[in-house]
Order: sequence, then structure tokens, then C-alpha cells
Amino acid sequence: MDFDLSEEQRLLKESIDGLLRGSYDFEQRKKYMKEKGGWSRGVWGKLAEQGLLGLPFTEDDGGFGAGAVETMIVMEALGKALMLEPYLATVVIGGGFLRRGGSAGQKAAHIPGIIDGSKTFAFAQLEKNSRYDLQDVATTAKKKGGHYLIDGEKFVVLNGETADMLVVTARTSGGQRDADGVGVFLVPAGAKGVAKKGYPTQDGLHAADITFTGVEVGADAAIGDPENALALIERVVDDARSAMCAEAVGAMDESLKTTVEYLKTRTQFGVPIGSFQTLQHRAADMFVAVEQARSMSMFATMACDFDDAQERATAIAAAKVQVGKSAKYVGQQAIQLHGGIGMTQEAKIGHYFKRLTMIENTFGDTDYHLRRVTNSGGLI
Repeated sequence: MDFDLSEEQRLLKESIDGLLRGSYDFEQRKKYMKEKGGWSRGVWGKLAEQGLLGLPFTEDDGGFGAGAVETMIVMEALGKALMLEPYLATVVIGGGFLRRGGSAGQKAAHIPGIIDGSKTFAFAQLEKNSRYDLQDVATTAKKKGGHYLIDGEKFVVLNGETADMLVVTARTSGGQRDADGVGVFLVPAGAKGVAKKGYPTQDGLHAADITFTGVEVGADAAIGDPENALALIERVVDDARSAMCAEAVGAMDESLKTTVEYLKTRTQFGVPIGSFQTLQHRAADMFVAVEQARSMSMFATMACDFDDAQERATAIAAAKVQVGKSAKYVGQQAIQLHGGIGMTQEAKIGHYFKRLTMIENTFGDTDYHLRRVTNSGGLI
């Protein structure tokens, strides 16, 4: 297999790395956290100007027709920068539903807004008792004439506080945990009956708990089959898991770099602590963990294009297991090698560990995905 980037992919990597070097150091990030919703509209506009928000969309829809590898490159760069902007929620997930299941009308209505940066999305999926089960949906979408009435509650909706559009999972028929009868609906965030409670999360991002009370949407708001959208949901969430694996690799890469720099400059007993062999071994183990995660992230990226749904799901679950294990190890070692300063708000290393911890717990933690791989008969 050839893991080298093409010329276009190298240029993409250089482009986004250059953009973030100039506009996203740790001090700037702290300023962006204080803006409305916890992210910078200025930076979002720069991403749009460079075409990064339109990468995965087809040329017919105004995009560049890029694939999973390009998304991996972007997400890894965002992970290194600890980026706050809603690329995952808007481009990967919201855009993913439109790309993979949207009608021509839905694409025309929403994709141009994503590409030019004027519209952001949020995925309202998690419920009070659903844990990581995508088919556990209590929120209902009842047909009434030519409309649907949506009622229910969603929790920890990433970017839900400021999103323009919500992608909502709701049950049109069947019991709460049935695989059939789950639909996906586009709901304007300002629609009558939508109530939001926003808050910052531990990693510096923002989320919201959202209540839907008799929210009326047209029949054309359903993405794909409103009676049988679980396969679409699983496909888009697998795309998101793969993207987060790449983001985690970027965050781990930067955590290792920051830790090694600290070992070279922090002195004890008159010498840099990096000269101690025990600490060198620990840094080497961190490097190995990062590279293991990187290889599995690449595997997950390739798996996004697998036609067999079970094969794709197992591969990405296996990647999520290794990335979760590596993230925990690298994050814990980085904090320990920094000592007490690593636990302060002023030290960026702690922020990396918080983001890595949130990634590990999003769309299934390590134990959950380990069970999925085991149950499928796959090997890690």
C-alpha cells in the first residue's frame, strides 16, 4: 500500500498548516474561546476562503470532490491546533448527511451555505439513556398531513448553541430501541418549539441541550427514508469517528512535541530532565503510541470507502480502540512529565489531554468499540 500523499494532498497539508500557524496559537485560541459560541467567525471565514469547507462536496454541488484522505489531513491539522471551530459538526457530519442522503433540493438549499461559511450545523442525536446506541431514539416525529411534528430532548449537541441548522434523529415508528422506524430531519435552529441551553464542555468547545416541543417541519425536511435511516446514520457517524481519529493523532503529535521540548528545557539537579534515561524511555513509548494511532487512523480513513457496512464498521471500531488507548497513554504521560504545571489552565498540555479525553468518549469509548470488534469476530 502507498501511504505517501499526492502532490495535491501535500499542498493541502501545507496550506492548512500555514493558515493555522499564523492564526491559531494557544494565546489566540484562548481569545477565540470568549467569542459567541466559543469559536472565531474570522477563522471560519478564512477556512471558507481557502476552500477547506467545500473539500468533501462534489464539483456539481460547488465543492472540490475530495475524499476521506483530505478530511484526515484537515482534521489532523485541526487537532494539532486544538481548533474550536465546528468543522466536525458542520462539514463532516452535517455535510455528510447531505452528501450521502440529501435530496437535490436539500443539497442546493444548504451546501452552498456550508461552503461559503455562512451556515453551520449541529447533530442532535444523543439522548438521556441512549449512551452510544444510535438506534436508541425516544424523540418522535409524527406525521400530520404533509408535515412532521417533532417532540423530544437531545443532549450534548456539539455546536448546538450557535448552529443555524440541526440534524435531528427522531422515531417515526416502532419501539425506542428498534432498528426500523428511525428518521433524520433538518430542523432550523430558530424554529418555533426549539429551546436550547448552551454551555462550554471540558475541552473548551461548546454544546447545548435541546428540547423539541411540537416542532413542525415539512415532509421535505427528512433526509433519506424517514422510516429507515439507521444505515445512513451509521455511515455518517463512521465518517465522524474516522475524522476524530485523525484529530486525535494531531493532538497526540503536538502533545509529544510539547512534552519533548519541556524535557529539554526543564532543569533538575543542574541538568535538563530530558537527560534522564527513564524519561527518555517514556518519551519513546509515547512516540510508539502516537505512531500506532497514526497507522490505525490511516486504516480508518481507507475503511470509509468500504462497500461492506459490517467490514467498514469493524475497521473503524478497531481504529477507535487503538486511538483511544494511545490517547489515554500519551495524555497521561504528557501531564505526568510536565508535573504540576500540566494541570493548570495556563499550560496548553492540559487542554490537549482534555480534548483527547472527549474524543475518546464521543460516538463510543474504547470499551464500547472493543466489544463491537469482539462481537464481529474481528482482530485488533
